[in-house]
Amino acid sequence: MDSATASGAANAATELDSVLKQRRAVDAVNDEQLVEETDEVEREHLESAGSAGDAISLHSLESVAMPVIFTLLAIFVRMYKIGANKHVVWDEAHFGKFGSQYLRHEFYHDVHPPLGKMLVGLSGYIAGYNGSFSFTSGEEYPEYVDFVKMRIFNAAFSAMCVPVAYFTAKAIGFSLPVVWFFTITVLCENSYTTLGRFILLDSMLLFFTVTSFYCFVKFHNERKAPFALNWWKWLLLTGFNLGCAISVKMVGLFIITLVGIYTVVDLWNFLGDKGMSWRRYLSHWAARIIGLIMIPMAVFMFSFYIHFKLLSHSGSGDSNMSSLFQANLIGSDVGRGPRDVAVGSSFVTFKNQALGGQLLHSHVQLYPEGSGQQQVTGYGYNDSNNVWYFDRVRESTPWSRNETEVELVTVGEQYRIVHNLTHRNLHSHEVHAAVSSTEWEVSGYGDDTIGDFKDYWVLEFMNQPGKENKTVLHPLTTSFRIKNTYMNCYLAQTNEHYPEWGFRQMEIACLRNPFKKDKRTWWNVETNEDERLPDRPDNFRFPGTNFFKDFVRLNLAMMASNNALIPEEDKLDVLASSAWQWPTLYLGLRICSWGDQYIKYFLLGTPVSTWASSLAVVGLCVAIAVLVLRWQRQYKSLKSERSLNLFLMGGLYPLLAWGLHYAPFVIMSRVTYVHHYLPALYFALIILAYSLQVAMDRLNRSTLGRTMAKALFLLASASVVLCFIHFSPMSFGMEGPARDYSYLKWVSTWDIYN
Repeated sequence: MDSATASGAANAATELDSVLKQRRAVDAVNDEQLVEETDEVEREHLESAGSAGDAISLHSLESVAMPVIFTLLAIFVRMYKIGANKHVVWDEAHFGKFGSQYLRHEFYHDVHPPLGKMLVGLSGYIAGYNGSFSFTSGEEYPEYVDFVKMRIFNAAFSAMCVPVAYFTAKAIGFSLPVVWFFTITVLCENSYTTLGRFILLDSMLLFFTVTSFYCFVKFHNERKAPFALNWWKWLLLTGFNLGCAISVKMVGLFIITLVGIYTVVDLWNFLGDKGMSWRRYLSHWAARIIGLIMIPMAVFMFSFYIHFKLLSHSGSGDSNMSSLFQANLIGSDVGRGPRDVAVGSSFVTFKNQALGGQLLHSHVQLYPEGSGQQQVTGYGYNDSNNVWYFDRVRESTPWSRNETEVELVTVGEQYRIVHNLTHRNLHSHEVHAAVSSTEWEVSGYGDDTIGDFKDYWVLEFMNQPGKENKTVLHPLTTSFRIKNTYMNCYLAQTNEHYPEWGFRQMEIACLRNPFKKDKRTWWNVETNEDERLPDRPDNFRFPGTNFFKDFVRLNLAMMASNNALIPEEDKLDVLASSAWQWPTLYLGLRICSWGDQYIKYFLLGTPVSTWASSLAVVGLCVAIAVLVLRWQRQYKSLKSERSLNLFLMGGLYPLLAWGLHYAPFVIMSRVTYVHHYLPALYFALIILAYSLQVAMDRLNRSTLGRTMAKALFLLASASVVLCFIHFSPMSFGMEGPARDYSYLKWVSTWDIYN
């Protein structure tokens, strides 16, 4: 190699070395910036503590002592003077009664799923209560009902929301002062304290809602280690708590929706990850189906399974279930009569087999339009107007009580079906039904001598299990359709409701050309009374019912009952309120008698934190709009992963949760009350804590700012605590005349005293 070549090689090596050094320098700067961005929050927290030693000391305090301190404070706040009012307060009248029915094993019906009410029953069992008290509103508890223990059981759920809130704030990534502040707002929330001391479902719902959100945040934090043990743990725990939330009240569906939205976004982002194999992507789908769909559904269905097992005796809610279900309840009158149905002498009721099926019913009131004849409806409760009997067609010899031979009702024969109290014939004609105008009206018309061929019906048997004669009608076990032979249509429940003139009962019509398996046209005989026929043999056993069909039927009945809870225009509900009045604290709620001799409770959020949280929600909406505009202009506002994660789990998803828990009550037609805002308030408080975190982070950038940040934390926390103490009589009980508490009436619309 000549000298020129060697010199060139040396120069090239020098230049390459220079380039590599420059690149390493740039990489070092980038790494330093990345470290600075990644550790920005930690440095600010460290600086706000004053020194590394102080930070370690605070860490030890908050990780060991503070959770215990907050929990003990929560137990005291939620249970202080819990037995002061010895009367049945507000909805204790409902949920205490439902708990009693579990102890008596009597079947009942309610609009809410069973888990919370089973827990109320468990509290009564632990307290040694036998289930015999009626829980009449305002009535004083007798000595044999240890209502204090039952209330303490319920208050424990409210108290445990406080440590869960503490750990949720830590999981979100809030700094230590903000963690404490958020925990204080939950601890010192007057509405949580008030409702938490009574035998209600709201604290249970709130507890499972906050635990669901906590597990959801912890699962999010494990996103960088998918399918690891902790990842699976928090995924399954999220699903379990979601199932518990919806098993207490259907409002739990809102927190499920939040997690569902997060999951959809997560899976959509994975779909764009070219580094992820299809096998791994499908594994993510499978894991979420198991953890967030199957687990909650299993918990929900299992609560109903236990519900059916515990309520084995006949009770007030029997009529919402199928006839066979009722017949299998201990002590039920359904199925007690003869196993055959006779013409003339058998007095029967007909049950529709559609989900939410009603009993065939008629009454003396007439249709205000259409034919103007006697109304025929579907009615869900036992009533003398539900009773009918079979009679021969007019071309045959009318049935007489003097007859000695029994004529059984059989398949394919024509009969008149007669209403027992009014003796009107079940009738259909070419008059359009009142609601389902494409179908024919069904009415009560004529009598034994007045009528026509449109009074004639024939039974078509659809199903008849067992070994009994399959050509003869048998109560409960024979499923049949009722066909009008002249009109060529089938008697059916349309699942539509009549207006007020029909008492909002179910519409009955005659359907033309329905599907053969349309259960709206299927009926069975539910009760049968006949002095001429022998009763059911003692050794006869009805076939059992299918759990899944019972589960679906009961849930549809629950939804129908919930939808029926609409405000009545001619009645003034002084307890009801509108959704806009909750975050503004425009109204509170008296939840008990207001006489001077009673301990009184007024349901109202802690004004300082509730108003501040409402402003924080509005402020965050504005901030998100600004962030979207900056993003559109290609500004990067959230520069580090930590700040982005804090925004998502401390701001965006709590805001979405607040909206999901609040917006439905704005648009729904059912009656609403102040306590419906409690779950939404929790997420508003998280947003308030996030707002404080953002403010403190900005202040912590300078020495003076750190002092101001500490002052801001102390001022905010002290304001919440002092406001709670000021309004604590509303939660702990106001003794004596209400006018003695006039100092609590900050707003003229708060109905604390007249």
